[in-house]
Amino acid sequence: MRIAKQFFMLLSAILLTLNTFAQNNQKSKTRFINTDKEPKIKSRKFKSLFDGKTLNGWSTKQGTMKFEVVNGEIVGTCSKGPSTFLCTDKEYKDFIFTCEVKWEVDGNTGVQIRSRIRKDDNIDKVIGPQAEMEDLGKKGRGWSGGIYGQNCGGWFYPLKAPEHAPLKNAIDRNDWNRLTIKVEGNVFKTWINGLPAAHWIDIKNEFPNGFIGLQVHGGKKGIIHWKNLKIREL
Repeated sequence: MRIAKQFFMLLSAILLTLNTFAQNNQKSKTRFINTDKEPKIKSRKFKSLFDGKTLNGWSTKQGTMKFEVVNGEIVGTCSKGPSTFLCTDKEYKDFIFTCEVKWEVDGNTGVQIRSRIRKDDNIDKVIGPQAEMEDLGKKGRGWSGGIYGQNCGGWFYPLKAPEHAPLKNAIDRNDWNRLTIKVEGNVFKTWINGLPAAHWIDIKNEFPNGFIGLQVHGGKKGIIHWKNLKIREL
């Protein structure tokens, strides 16, 4: 009986430690590091999410900022009002998503993953994890590729660790930047221009599936371009 009690206490202590570690990861105190190579994105198993001519399969949510197709690219323009998201009509679970992003006019943006709508005061708000693409206002912080909880808690995975230092110079402000995201089970990983970035675990499994969305952040300026939006469902 005594041995069984000691075993139970030891097991409880181990589970408590693991749970605390996992929660700390979610609260950005202790971090798993993404050391994986970027997934291969030229496979025929990828499907295009954008036909290059229309926004068929996409819908604007939350705000009223303008998204349009220009020269085979999706262009989002900042205007008065809250952040606006161009979201896939289809929801996804496990997948690899990739796209290219370019700033015509600097502004904050990002890509929502496994996101959904929550009604607050009769306003439909987009909530869920967002792979951040940072504006220059952050003064070289270099957190593009980190994971932010849009309308649901703030930063899930900021890029603070020493291993993230190479990402500070990963973004080309004058050209295209490739963002790749892999979501499988409750594990979210990102890459910026081939460099590993975030490794976040949704320990509570709060975001098991949802839409993908392109953000134009509320503010005074910002014109963002996207192209080569592709997905491979796993």
